[in-house]
Amino acid sequence: MIKSSFIFIISLLTLSIVGVLISLSSAIQPNGGTVTPGTPQTAPSDTAGNNSAYAGNITFLGITGVVTTQTWQGYFGNVSGAIRLGDSSSNVIYNWSLAEPSGEVYSSTNSSITWTSIQCFNFTANTTGSAGSAGATNLAGTNLTLLEARYNIGDSDVDGVNETFSFAPAGDGHDAFTTANLAFTSGECLSTKAYDSSGSSVANRFEEVLLYEPATSSVVFASLLEQGTLNGFNSQDNDFEMIVLEDGHGADTTSTPYFFFVEIQ
Repeated sequence: MIKSSFIFIISLLTLSIVGVLISLSSAIQPNGGTVTPGTPQTAPSDTAGNNSAYAGNITFLGITGVVTTQTWQGYFGNVSGAIRLGDSSSNVIYNWSLAEPSGEVYSSTNSSITWTSIQCFNFTANTTGSAGSAGATNLAGTNLTLLEARYNIGDSDVDGVNETFSFAPAGDGHDAFTTANLAFTSGECLSTKAYDSSGSSVANRFEEVLLYEPATSSVVFASLLEQGTLNGFNSQDNDFEMIVLEDGHGADTTSTPYFFFVEIQ
């Protein structure tokens, strides 16, 4: 039997390049691939300032310090690929090149996601009860309190989840998108925007949505792909930018494995 499928190559960067080869089956839903990571990078520390001390004097000092977040990891990169029509042995009868595909890149700490159950994440979800309908907002399961506790995020941390993801004002929320044939309307989910070359977030650019999959209790980060030339935070043409949770507080130096998925439409 002839089946249709997709094949893509994604270049992910952890402020460095990561290559991902992903082959999608005929089902219109995200699928995963093998990740070859590059070398992680982080912002350099500021140089210590100085002031001359004189015995008997008092001096006002205005001190500004910048530290790297202990809560988030960043990824960015490009997506290219093709739509193909082939059989189960990967024999291709026809191929359509996609220089600027549309769709989403997804990441989760769970390697197996039931995509047909995906929902918007809910900060105030009950810890017990029915999860609600696919393609809507989760009513029960992981909520903000449980999620932040998992990553040792304090209530007063300025880089917490609810300080980062929110419902944007009308007209400034994320664009409409679909996942596994489930439609999410503009601004329906909690979202954020990574920075472009202006050094700040801009409407309709580098949008990221916070999703939840109740069957496996998985939090899923979804970055909406950008088409055409769009300069990202590093003044390079990025197709997507994404941040994901990672606990680096206190003495915790362990890493968090993330699995990446893509859906092209």
